[in-house]
Amino acid sequence: MKLRQTQSAGLKTKLSSTLRSWLPILQSGLEELEDQLRAYEEENPCMEVRSGFEEQFSAKFGKHVLHSRERSGSAEAIEALTIHEKSLYERLYEQIGAPLFPTPRSEAIAFAIIEEISAEGYFEGSVASIARRLAVSPQEVEKIRQRFAYLSPSGVGARDTAEAMLFQLRQSEVTEPLYSLVARMLEDFENLARFKENPLYSEAIGVIRRFKNPPAIETMEASPPAIPDLIIVRNDENIEVKINDDFYPDILVHGGDLDHRFLRKKMKEARDLFDALQMRKATLYKIGLMIVEFQYDFFRGGDIRPMKLKDIAEEFDHNPSTISRAIANKYLMCDRGIFPMKAFFTAGLDEDVSNASIKRFIAETIASEDRDKPLSDQKLLELIEEKFGVKMVRRTVTKYRKQMKIGGSSERKRFYRLA
Repeated sequence: MKLRQTQSAGLKTKLSSTLRSWLPILQSGLEELEDQLRAYEEENPCMEVRSGFEEQFSAKFGKHVLHSRERSGSAEAIEALTIHEKSLYERLYEQIGAPLFPTPRSEAIAFAIIEEISAEGYFEGSVASIARRLAVSPQEVEKIRQRFAYLSPSGVGARDTAEAMLFQLRQSEVTEPLYSLVARMLEDFENLARFKENPLYSEAIGVIRRFKNPPAIETMEASPPAIPDLIIVRNDENIEVKINDDFYPDILVHGGDLDHRFLRKKMKEARDLFDALQMRKATLYKIGLMIVEFQYDFFRGGDIRPMKLKDIAEEFDHNPSTISRAIANKYLMCDRGIFPMKAFFTAGLDEDVSNASIKRFIAETIASEDRDKPLSDQKLLELIEEKFGVKMVRRTVTKYRKQMKIGGSSERKRFYRLA
């Protein structure tokens, strides 16, 4: 009995130490994983990290590309993946400091704001929520957010299109009296027509047309596709899930003087990291299998179906928050493109229709609408109910449209005229 308890305690200690290493490694994106392991390598003489990016990308990746892709098209996409340019978030992090954010308190608030900025550059979080989390006032958080008007890319951190343009105006070289007119027009963006009598109106419209929309559009265009952790290979009979081993770093554990206390400790740390890396692969592989099982129709050309984190969590016997960390910053490649793994987890409107399908329908319908008569949310609601056979309320359509940063019918009509 005593021996069994001792063995159980030893196993629990080993798992605990591995798990401490596993969670940070699990949360990292594939592109950041090697940098994280390199930090461990610098302090551990018993381990060596072998890069997964040293081999030519196209030579390794080509054998995994699905047969339905053109080779030339895949080669171009793959080549693009090897180009590293700073992401929006890297650019923002580098700018957090004096003089705009001179204190640790202002920096902490700024970093919290960045966490709530979308890839398009818009602030999508809650000032009140950040204030509660950091134990500061909402007014202080908003004051810090307003300083984002002076960061690059210009317009980042704004709540909506009009404010993003107002932020860009602050960094522009527009002078008075034109500056004041443009500012008033942006503050009353719903009623641009009422400024038509102003002699500077045409010039002001020209200024507005030069502003970027969305504010981070250049970063979005320049950023290469992410390198996927998982590759889904489809043939006529089945769908196979593969870990993108070619781009995973390897950990080599070197032996040492096991009688030396320091080396014994470092040897154990190196082995724990190796085990943690294998756990990451095994976890993502199993999640990949479940995604294919739940989303089988998608990989055969259909729509994404409703799927919740708890569906996976129950299979793993993990908390949904652990699964959320596991899929954060992870990507999956299939013959339909490269997708964030989180894109496959979506709340459902009913058993067969996901909100992702509804959002895609809204975006596609608006993209092809009559520019002289943009569709109202009520009309979009009617089209959705007719196509999908579901019952919704108009405010849900409005919410989805706003989440996709698409303006209302009147706002779109003004943009069409400006264009």
